[in-house]
Amino acid sequence: MSAAVKEREVPVEQNEKRYVRPREIAAYALTSYGINNLTSFIGSTKQYFMMSFMGLTGKQYGLLGTISTVWDALDDPISGVVIDRFRTRWGRLRPFLVLSMPFWAITSILFYVVPNNFTSMQTFVYALVATILYGIGFSYLSGWELLLYNMTPNTGERGTLIATQKFVNLFTWLPSLVPVFVDFVPGVTKNAITQPEVYRGFSVFFVLIAAGAAVYGFFVMKERVTIASKDEIKQTSLWRSVKSIIKCRPLWALLVSSFFGGIKGVGGASEDFFWLNCTGRLSNRLLCSLFTGIPNYVITPVAPSIIRKFGLRTTAISAGIFSGVAYTLLYFIGYKPTGNYWLDFVIVTVGLTVCGLPNHIMGVCDPLLKGDMYDYLEWQNGIRNEGIVNAVSSYVNKLSSSVHALLSGVVFDWIKFTPQKDIFGNIVPHTNPKVLKGIWGIFCLAPAVARYGYGLALFLFNVHGKTKERMLIELTEHRNARTEAKKQALAELENTEKTDG
Repeated sequence: MSAAVKEREVPVEQNEKRYVRPREIAAYALTSYGINNLTSFIGSTKQYFMMSFMGLTGKQYGLLGTISTVWDALDDPISGVVIDRFRTRWGRLRPFLVLSMPFWAITSILFYVVPNNFTSMQTFVYALVATILYGIGFSYLSGWELLLYNMTPNTGERGTLIATQKFVNLFTWLPSLVPVFVDFVPGVTKNAITQPEVYRGFSVFFVLIAAGAAVYGFFVMKERVTIASKDEIKQTSLWRSVKSIIKCRPLWALLVSSFFGGIKGVGGASEDFFWLNCTGRLSNRLLCSLFTGIPNYVITPVAPSIIRKFGLRTTAISAGIFSGVAYTLLYFIGYKPTGNYWLDFVIVTVGLTVCGLPNHIMGVCDPLLKGDMYDYLEWQNGIRNEGIVNAVSSYVNKLSSSVHALLSGVVFDWIKFTPQKDIFGNIVPHTNPKVLKGIWGIFCLAPAVARYGYGLALFLFNVHGKTKERMLIELTEHRNARTEAKKQALAELENTEKTDG
């Protein structure tokens, strides 16, 4: 029997009941879309803005990322316990959509406010405080991400939710308009509108979209997976939960894969530097993205079918290795293989398209793998501890991110990069061939290492095949028993009240 056949996961009959309404699927996707627009904007412009306009050096930005990430990680255990034990009439997780949004939104705008008359150290402290506050707000906003695993126990519906979310997020092209405004808006070119003002205006715009989507999602989505009562939580000590998490092999497989996956962000942080300095125009990033994203509109909707055919783990591993090989080949091809400007641009665009083909397959696989891990822990431990698990995961991931953040700044010092400006203070392309080659290396090789590591780490993930089938059957039985027990307790309470009456 082939590995693909062994890996294939047969749907479990007890888990085929449908729960989620179409309106909720739409709300989940739109909420993700709004939040993703803001995080994509910040992720793609924060380092460029702070180094270009606030004047942070590569070492300062790397140090900022390291300190803020370690600080943020200290808050995660607290937020995890709060999320797990949070109980309201609106559910356990939905309230975090609206409670944390104002705090997070304000700090998102502060990233793009350049302090006047600040010294270099004062500017660094300002940027550091804003980043720390943003991380604290995000720790609680992240509670909404766990909603996916509580809207339905049906793994098939989870796949539909994730595929719909990823497909809608393909239209998250609004952040890519920023370079166009910077390059071509008449007000900018005539210095009537400064480049920092363009970034700040976009930050406000994306905050409004994210906040509106979050409020809509709060009122539409529901939580359905039965969770432990307060009495059950009291009977299960925090230390027991932590021990089960520490011994969870699927969790550590995902953490290792996430560590390597985060290295891709080092290359991602270099994108604006690459397009401006190596191709001459920042807006070439948008032109390239118009083509590289096209295949994903086909791949994303069929990702659940691919996963069902080849198995979740096999699909994720194969996607990671394929992408690693593609990025490696692109690096050796180079960004100027022919010397013809437009032909080279086409070659790079085609290469990046091939490199990115597995991205949205992995984007569907990742939350499904995480869902299997949460189910595995419930199977082993008896209760759902997504908050604590998420806190542990975030703690390790943020410590890893501190390494990634440090690297994303330090690599530019390694290649001896300094921004070049014109007399108006606007950024202009670099001309040093060694520096340009260094930027290209960061742009390609960091993602290559990330994808190789991601794929290889998932060989450790042991929730697949017959183990997964058995887990789903037993979980369904356990949840049904818990629901029946609650119904009986409620019925007994009503009978007692009638008797007393």
